[in-house]
This record gives sequence, structure tokens and C-alpha cells, in this order.
Amino acid sequence: MATLTEKEVKPISKNKLLGIAGLGWLFDAMDVGILAFVIAALHQDWNLTTQQMGWIGSVNSIGMAVGAFVFGIYADRIGRKKIFIFTLLLFSLASGLSAFTTTLAAFMILRFFIGMGLGGELPVASTLVSESVPAAERGRVVVLLESFWAGGWLIAAVISYFIIPSFGWRVALLLTALPALYALYLRVNLPDSPQFTAKKTGLQSISTNIKSVWSKTYRRPTIMLWIVWFTVVFSYYGMFLWLPSVMVLKGFSLIQSFQYVLIMTLAQLPGYFSAAWLIERMGRKFVLVTYLFGTAASALAFGNAETITTLIVAGAFLSFFNLGAWGALYAYSPEQYPTVIRGTGTGMAASFGRIGGILGPLLVGSLLAANYEINFIFSIFCGSIIIGALAVAFLGTETKQLELE
Repeated sequence: MATLTEKEVKPISKNKLLGIAGLGWLFDAMDVGILAFVIAALHQDWNLTTQQMGWIGSVNSIGMAVGAFVFGIYADRIGRKKIFIFTLLLFSLASGLSAFTTTLAAFMILRFFIGMGLGGELPVASTLVSESVPAAERGRVVVLLESFWAGGWLIAAVISYFIIPSFGWRVALLLTALPALYALYLRVNLPDSPQFTAKKTGLQSISTNIKSVWSKTYRRPTIMLWIVWFTVVFSYYGMFLWLPSVMVLKGFSLIQSFQYVLIMTLAQLPGYFSAAWLIERMGRKFVLVTYLFGTAASALAFGNAETITTLIVAGAFLSFFNLGAWGALYAYSPEQYPTVIRGTGTGMAASFGRIGGILGPLLVGSLLAANYEINFIFSIFCGSIIIGALAVAFLGTETKQLELE
């Protein structure tokens, strides 16, 4: 048996691990957040139709679906750390290059590769952190990891509000690419998951791992995860990638829409922190179901809002509940599988969910082009979220403070 080097087994503190992984998570969120504002800017700069705007978000999700599937599988073969670093490098380089595109086709090709990196990194990051933290703190730490997403969205909103109107969307994209390279530097000395390191001699083939995810033992949690991932991603990307554009369609200027979305985005942070506090006290199922129903109600209220105050309040609650649910989902997913198939199972669920991310933005673009009202569109997302909540309630099992296999 090959001996492990000191560097591979050297422990890392919980806070350092959270900081390193969280910083990369923040930069990922910056890229996705910037895209929502860039789509609104490109609509004016390139005279895009609503269908073309929808395809930009969907191509990003196609890449995320491919990335989550491929890199989730390989995380169980070559390690969490290596995939973690490679996916970061892939999305940061492609993001920087997208600032120099002059055609929609070139922009969308690069968005596919950006999506691959993003889609691969997120489930692998949550798996790595889950396997490196004691059971008593695991859920809270993973939700706190996900809370860096809110920080990234806030920075994206600030960059968009101050940079895009004055300097253009290209400068904004360049700014999101640069710090990601710094995160790559930070991760070079990051040790791999101790559980994966211990399992290196018992690794299975890729085909065996995929079959195991759908074996009788794990079929029920797999069905549950695939349903909730699909409904959550479908609704999130359908709603949040269109938020600035929806505000413009409601009659606000581009700068006003950026300002209001920035205010709504601030509510993501208490959403994460409250979920992190509750998840080890009330359990994963309680947090997921409660926050998903809160998301559904907020989506319905946002779609039917007729005043600025109602719009902002409903949007803030939408951010609060939706992102809190995201944090719980990332904590809950890796806990459904043993170490040998954890990356594969989590990656496949995330990959299936990204199909929803493809359909959501396309659906909004198509329905807007067909002159459907915003309230009708958001009622579809409300129904989708309710289905996800029911799947967790009836098919899910509680995993609070259980030791991972």
C-alpha cells in the first residue's frame, strides 16, 4: 500500500477550511450574480430578444449540468481537492475571456465552460467540507459555506450598480475573474478529504458508482434529491437570473433595477445565518421544508406585487427563504451516501437539477415573449418549490448529527 505523505494527512482547522472553500464559493456567486446584471445590460447593448436572454442563462446551466455530473464522478476517482482546483481554474479563465467577446455565439460558448466549472465545483466543495468536519457541526458549517454565496451576490450587485452603467459589462466580467485566481493560489496547499484519503484503496469503477447511486439501498434518497434539486434550481435560475430584467419590465430604469435587487440581495445573509442556526437544532428536514414553503409564498407575493414597497419586501423574503433552503440542501445532499459514492451521488443530483436551470430561464423568456404576466410566471415557480418541499417531507430522512459512513 502506498504511504500517504505528511502533506496529504496534515489536518486543517475548521475555520481555515471554511475560509478557503468559502472564498472560492464567493467568487462563484460573483460570476453567477454578475451574469444576471450582464444579461440586462446585453439586452440594451446587443438588442437581444427575451428568448436570447433566456438562452444565455440556460447555456450556463447546461454547462453546470455537465460539470456537476462529470466532475462529481471524478471526485470519487481522483479526489475532491484536485477537482476543486481544476474547476476553479476552468471557470475563472473562461469568465475572463468572456469579457472580450463581440458576438452572442462566442459569449454563450464561454458561458458553457464557465458553467462546467461552477457546476463541478459547488457539489464537490460541499462534499469536501462535509467529510472534513465533525458530525455535531457539519450541517452548520456547510450552511455557513453556502452563506459565502450571498457575499458573492452582494459584491456582484455592487459592481453592477457602480461599474456597468459607467464602465460597461466587460469591465465587470474582468473584475469577477481576477480574484478567482487568488482562490486557486489558496487551494494549492489544501489537503484532500480525510475520508476520501482513507478510502483510496477501496475505490470502485465509475460504472459501479453510478449503479450504486440507484441501487435499492439508495434509490429513495436519490429520487428525493433529484426532485428537490430540479425544483429548486428550476425556480432559482428562472427567478433570480431574471430579477434585474423583470424590474426593468415592471417600468424601472436599469440603474433603479440594480439598486432594488441589491437591497433584496442583502436579505440572503440572514437567510443563511438563520438556517445555519436552526439546522443543528431543528434538523435538515425541518429547515428545508420550512424555507422552501417560505420561498413559494414569497415567489407568489413577488409576482403579484404592484407597489415598490411590496416588490422590495417580497423580493427580500424571496432571497431570505430561497438561499436559506439552498444552504440546507448543500448540507443535506452529501449525507445521503457513503464516502465511496458521495461525490457521484451528490454530483448526479446536482446535474439533474441543472436541467431545471436550463428550462427555467428559457421558460421565462418564452412566456414573456408570448405576453404572459409576471404573476403567472412566478406562480409556476411557486408550484415547483412546493413539489420540492413535499418530496423532502415524505421521502427524506433526518440526518442531523449522524456520522458519515
